[in-house]
Amino acid sequence: MSAPTPIRLETLLAGLPPEWPNDVLPTIRAEAAALGRVVVALDDDPTGTQTVHGIDVLTEWSVPSLVDVLSSDASAFYILTNSRALPTGEAVALAYDIGGKLAQASRETGRDLCVISRSDSTLRGHYPAEVDAVEDALARGLGVEFHGQVVAPFFYDGGRLTAGDVHYVREGDTLAPAAQTEFARDAVFGYRASNLRDWVAEKTGGRVAASSVHSISLDDIRRGGPDRVAERFTQAPVGAVTIVNAMSERDIEVAALGALRAETAGRRFVYRTAASFVRARAGIPRRGLLTAQELVGASAGGALVVVGSYIQKSSAQLTHLLALPQVVGIELSVADILAGQAEAAVGRAAGAANAAIEGGQVAVVYTSRGLVTGSSAEASLGIGHAVSEALSQVVRSIQRGPRFVVAKGGITSSDTATQGLGIRRAHVLGQILPGVPVWQAGAESRWPGVPYIVFPGNVGGPEAMATVVSMLSE
Repeated sequence: MSAPTPIRLETLLAGLPPEWPNDVLPTIRAEAAALGRVVVALDDDPTGTQTVHGIDVLTEWSVPSLVDVLSSDASAFYILTNSRALPTGEAVALAYDIGGKLAQASRETGRDLCVISRSDSTLRGHYPAEVDAVEDALARGLGVEFHGQVVAPFFYDGGRLTAGDVHYVREGDTLAPAAQTEFARDAVFGYRASNLRDWVAEKTGGRVAASSVHSISLDDIRRGGPDRVAERFTQAPVGAVTIVNAMSERDIEVAALGALRAETAGRRFVYRTAASFVRARAGIPRRGLLTAQELVGASAGGALVVVGSYIQKSSAQLTHLLALPQVVGIELSVADILAGQAEAAVGRAAGAANAAIEGGQVAVVYTSRGLVTGSSAEASLGIGHAVSEALSQVVRSIQRGPRFVVAKGGITSSDTATQGLGIRRAHVLGQILPGVPVWQAGAESRWPGVPYIVFPGNVGGPEAMATVVSMLSE
């Protein structure tokens, strides 16, 4: 089979049937309430909250914490695992541990679960290993059988669209097959297939053949609607992987309602999806973007931005950010960190950041640009961990509480939240830009209530970070 080629968005859209005409979100909320399963999103980095609002994020998963949230009236919540930053073996052990604790908390509270492994919309992450692990732990802990896994990487705000089983990344008016983008060349999670059937076969090492992968097509969604999607889900053989096509928010909502109806009919799935499916399955309505007035009020003082992501999109955004007059750029040398001089490098950066924030400016602490990789995937992850730890040390060394904090990049955002800010539970307020979530730090954190902007590395145009900082600085 020949590899898919780039296609203009308007060309692809012109060949599709019209969207399903009915708003299904009210139906999702009603039927989800009747089923009674709490949606739990296990997020392999903190950017997965980029479609939701009004729910909590836990950064630790002790059984008492899980019992506490399951004992509330919450219909959905996130657990930040940050597993994308871990070697595969550790990610698998972590997934199994969380699955077991979720099962125990479910038994203690009597609340059933719908578990979603939320991961990257550009197909990077520990698939299928951590999904298999959480499925096994839940099956053992709850004493139930799972009927298969569902893969749905669609994320509209980020331009990640799926049609004809091919996953695309939008670049302007053109859709590039995912395997032809820089994301597919990731040193740890690289891949060759854009067709999701082939991608599943590739990632499972051939254990799951491409021909055996089940598919929910756009025809199923747009012509048949939720009942046809539910039928397709129930037709999948036990143990099958089912992929979901989607080109719009309505598509993913129809797919979510179909999956929910299949669950109501007795099916159980573990889901591996991007952020859009989580919102849809939980029945959370979309809301407008947050304003600066909703976030920082009239408080005075400086602010903090931490940039660890090194991809081209992030570096372009950093260039525009550093051009702002209120910004003080502070480079943290990766070479120094890897040469055993991290303590001195952290000290210099923290001193400069403290001075900038005290002076009412925006301290932008960023790693030196350029990708540094190791001789293996695990070595590359180790380098990333060392750099992220140094950034977290800079944050821990800042004395004056900032008006707001921005962190750029998935691993950077997670470590800044948990290690730098000491967040154990946060509330998702919404999005400040499409795909850019804002948390409110919990009472246990270093700076309770501070707005924390989780800026994915692969989201936004060149001026996106500058736009956010300008908004919040005025």
